[in-house]
Amino acid sequence: MANQGQGAGRSLDGLTSAARNAAAGKGLPPVHLWNPPFCGDLDMRIARDGTWFYQGTPIGRPALVRLFSTILKYENGKHFLVTPVEKVGIQVDDAPFLAVEMRDELHEGQRLLNFRTNVDDWVACDAAHRLRFEPAADDGLVPYLHVRADLWAKVTRALYYELVDMGVERMIDGRPMFGIESGGEFFTMADAEQVRMRFD
Repeated sequence: MANQGQGAGRSLDGLTSAARNAAAGKGLPPVHLWNPPFCGDLDMRIARDGTWFYQGTPIGRPALVRLFSTILKYENGKHFLVTPVEKVGIQVDDAPFLAVEMRDELHEGQRLLNFRTNVDDWVACDAAHRLRFEPAADDGLVPYLHVRADLWAKVTRALYYELVDMGVERMIDGRPMFGIESGGEFFTMADAEQVRMRFD
């Protein structure tokens, strides 16, 4: 329990300073190379709608949320904020990011969907950044986009309907499947007959 107390007592200013130092270089910090000691859980939560909370209060500074997002790491089923010298656990209700905008573009003669996350990262949907579709409580589907290193963005409902509109059928292992083409890949959404029954 001592570790939990240490993490809970970590000041937001101290973590912000450490995060700024970690993110001082160009590009994203190499969090995958860092393995600092675990310093406990921090009272920080990312809600299902992408809002970041600290001690129950929304973090109202987009630049601060953006900064923290650059030191996110996922391992062993849990999300952490990581610097070269410390690692603190945070709570994530669903996915740490939200995909809030989509551009349908042509790249080398093929469709390429580009998504903007709620922290202003642009992610091209391709073999390295895949779409997956999970069952939703309302019998629909929830799309997720792989952003980086086991970190995912939930695709908003509005963009989900856009994906359905641009979906196509393709035979996969002898079965007609409905899905999305992007970056030379086909991302299966559901059985084509089920999709027809749901949206017709």
